[in-house]
Amino acid sequence: MLVLDGKIASAAIKEKLQQEVALIVEKKQRIPHLAAILIGNNGASETYVASKVKNCEEVGIESSLIRFESDVDQTTLLNKIEELNTDANIDGILVQLPLPGHINEQKVIEAIHPTKDVDGFHPISAGKLVQGMQTFIPATPYGIMLMLEHYNIQPKGKHAVVIGRSNIVGRPMSILLSSNTKYGNATVTICHSHTPNLAEICLQADILVAALGKPGFVKANMVKDGAIVIDVGITRVEDNTAKKGFRIKGDVAYDEVAPKAAAITPVPGGVGLMTIAGLLKNTLQAYQQHQ
Repeated sequence: MLVLDGKIASAAIKEKLQQEVALIVEKKQRIPHLAAILIGNNGASETYVASKVKNCEEVGIESSLIRFESDVDQTTLLNKIEELNTDANIDGILVQLPLPGHINEQKVIEAIHPTKDVDGFHPISAGKLVQGMQTFIPATPYGIMLMLEHYNIQPKGKHAVVIGRSNIVGRPMSILLSSNTKYGNATVTICHSHTPNLAEICLQADILVAALGKPGFVKANMVKDGAIVIDVGITRVEDNTAKKGFRIKGDVAYDEVAPKAAAITPVPGGVGLMTIAGLLKNTLQAYQQHQ
């Protein structure tokens, strides 16, 4: 059983990015710049954004963190996004989700200019992805594809099952795995909350991607021997025995599924780290397009 270690794969990607940014510095050109907007004090969001800022610093990408209180009004937020859209020194903009209930998430996503949409959530980015055009790929699916590439796992001819149909992970993941590319060409089935025979379909999967946000949902009886299991789940579960009072759990019951799998991603230490690698690659791509 191969552990698909996100730390190793992301380190290799970050090393290449670091070299590319170093060349930019050597040429005395403007350094790539990512702007992140964080609203409120959600613990998970704080952790994610801090990690993104830290990783930018490690590869030499400049980053700005813009904070708003949780009661910020939508107009103020949209005005800030427009200011960043018109700032020639900003290459990428991300607004950390989820947003407070009084803010329309879709309006915020659409407010980010498509050329700075490093999260890949804008409808224009999504449309280009569907049509196989160059675009910003949502960071988590992009990170998963980068992981498959790093470990030379080729989905061609395999049956891939994706559990979850979100615009952030499930749907773009299904498009990437079925695309006519070196690390695509799989036959893809998408499952969701209304799939009646979910376990039966999962048992057919050569590649199983779990992205539904339910800790430990995928059990051993849902995975066939020799499957490749990609766990996208990252949920904080209360645990009084843990130092922080919680543990991070994936959507896959790792201990019982791992012995059956040919390869599996751990949580933490798997897809989460690759998501940040995908975001960094998108930011450099945005910079290159602006240049």
